Amino acid sequence: MANEQQYPVQAAGTTFRIIETLHRLNGAGVSELADELTMPKSTVHDHLQTLTEAEYLVNQNGTYHIGVRFLELGGFARSQMKFYQIASPEMQKLAEKTGEHANLLIEEHGKGVFLNKAKGSEAVTLDTHIGKRVHLHTTAMGKAILANYPESKVDKIIDQHGLPSVTEKTITDAAVLKAQLSEIRERGYAIDDEERVSGMRCVAAPICPTDGTPLGAISVSGPTNRFEGETLTTEIPKNVLSTANVIEVNMTYS
Repeated sequence: MANEQQYPVQAAGTTFRIIETLHRLNGAGVSELADELTMPKSTVHDHLQTLTEAEYLVNQNGTYHIGVRFLELGGFARSQMKFYQIASPEMQKLAEKTGEHANLLIEEHGKGVFLNKAKGSEAVTLDTHIGKRVHLHTTAMGKAILANYPESKVDKIIDQHGLPSVTEKTITDAAVLKAQLSEIRERGYAIDDEERVSGMRCVAAPICPTDGTPLGAISVSGPTNRFEGETLTTEIPKNVLSTANVIEVNMTYS
């Protein structure tokens, strides 16, 4: 089971709990936050005021929301990543070639983070956005990354975050997941069969330029009625693997 976060500095921990709860609730007032976090209203109010004055939150008639200043910090962190700089143009080409969604994911603190995405001409609307965090076992990209981690690291991630169900097809058994990770290593790519979003399939390949340690993964996702037969087993994997290889070479020699 996933463990509840413990923060060495209590005040900082309270601040982040408030931020994360505001994100989860998509905005809230003082009373709602205090009830949700089981904290005194005065404490919640003081933290909200501090964050608002620092321009990290906005107060809209008593309802507090996450401010776009976080975008500045996240955007800066992403722009400094060589992986993002090199992979993004190839991801865009992949979206244009397939007509579907192309995605770029990294692992951070045991979860998957969408680093970038591109939308092809036939792509449907999805719930993903840059910076979205997901459980690795629910996505093809996450499984592609896990398949190339040592088993001890996979066990640590499972222990930290668990294997929660997102759809009725999500893998929630560690033994089943590990068996699939072994198949992914042999095959070279991973498939998500409606495991995070019902009605959608995804094909992903890890990006491992040098020592075999994955920097992240790239994928193409689309509706199940378009991702079936040879499209799912041959055409899309070929395109994804080719793109991953180009990124690996560029990462190695740039």
